[in-house]
Amino acid sequence: MPDPRSAVPARATPRIVVIGGGNAGLSIAGRLHRARLGDITVIEPREQHVFAPLQSHIAGGAARASEAVRPQADVIPPGVRWLRDEAFTVDPDARRVHLVSGGRIDYDQLVVCAGLRMAWEQVPGLPEAMADATGISNYDYDLAAKASPALRDFRSGTVVFTQPPEPASCGAAAQKPMYLACDWWRSIGVRDGIRVVFVCPDPVPFGIPAIDRELQRKLDEYGIEVHYSRELRAVDAAARTVTIGHGDAEETIAYDLLHAVPPQRAPEWIAGSGLAAPDDPHGFVDVDPEKFQHTRHPEIWALGDAATVATRRSGGAIRRQAQALVRNMTAVLAGRAPTATYNGYSVVPFTVSRGTVVFAEFDRQGRLQPSVPFWRSLYRERRLSWIADRRVLPWVYWHLILRGRA
Repeated sequence: MPDPRSAVPARATPRIVVIGGGNAGLSIAGRLHRARLGDITVIEPREQHVFAPLQSHIAGGAARASEAVRPQADVIPPGVRWLRDEAFTVDPDARRVHLVSGGRIDYDQLVVCAGLRMAWEQVPGLPEAMADATGISNYDYDLAAKASPALRDFRSGTVVFTQPPEPASCGAAAQKPMYLACDWWRSIGVRDGIRVVFVCPDPVPFGIPAIDRELQRKLDEYGIEVHYSRELRAVDAAARTVTIGHGDAEETIAYDLLHAVPPQRAPEWIAGSGLAAPDDPHGFVDVDPEKFQHTRHPEIWALGDAATVATRRSGGAIRRQAQALVRNMTAVLAGRAPTATYNGYSVVPFTVSRGTVVFAEFDRQGRLQPSVPFWRSLYRERRLSWIADRRVLPWVYWHLILRGRA
């Protein structure tokens, strides 16, 4: 039987509020509007919308920074209201969002798509290192633009690339600029004079055997020095050294260029609003990972990076999450129990050269889930996957995904 608390107060048109105007927020807002489920409002403070997957190509010198950004006003789905503000807290009992501006907005259904916060401050010295000329990253638009000439013009010395521990937003994407840079350095004949160090928090490149084999082959091909099961613990920007470690073991590596990705966590207001599980150290919205409905507040939903999706977080996972969420909210608004489920599908396209991609598609058990079911080897390094990732996906994102049409 449906939970009676999920019933919406008698209202001609339900008020649906979406917190977050990124990939998840706009794609779900577009789908909800197209399903005619209510009046949709998106809360988003930023004036510019960035297509995050392109930041890896920008950092690696394979895309222009201008390709990844558009005015937020231009990407809001037709029929959806944009409230340029930021969530400060949520009062689930009053069904109200309090805003940073001091305003508030009431809702009948709330969808939290707040994404993750880049916690640069959690690594001592990392913010200072990123402010230095030698600090770059593909996890920030400005730092990605800064990375492009830094990697392109590098000719000798040591470059350190770090990958964040889980949970992270497509954390393995930290590897992409590394492969792109190595391919570039090899093509201009300077690769042998550059020491490339990769700090990986896991004992393998990714964690799925078939994908690990593909990535390890590229790591060996480029001669990359990998420090497995190590995390970035501190940076000394003045001395240009990083401290990495595992357990009680630590070592220091000097660098000439540092490409770092910070630890990540959900925005603090989620836990502060009582929307996270009490024992969750990362503060994710406590939803059913298959149906996306909150475990204690049935009128609250979440998807994307800020939700407890129980799989590797990625932008490519949002499409299937949004499909299930819309079906389930439709059922709840009609007084039925939600039944649509999400199997944990996620995808990470590894750009392993300036013209090929290893396309990793998988479910929450780590089983390969190719989007073309009969093509079991779709994950292998291919030029076709690069065309799809670099040329086709950006167009689909701007014109279909953000409109709730794909």
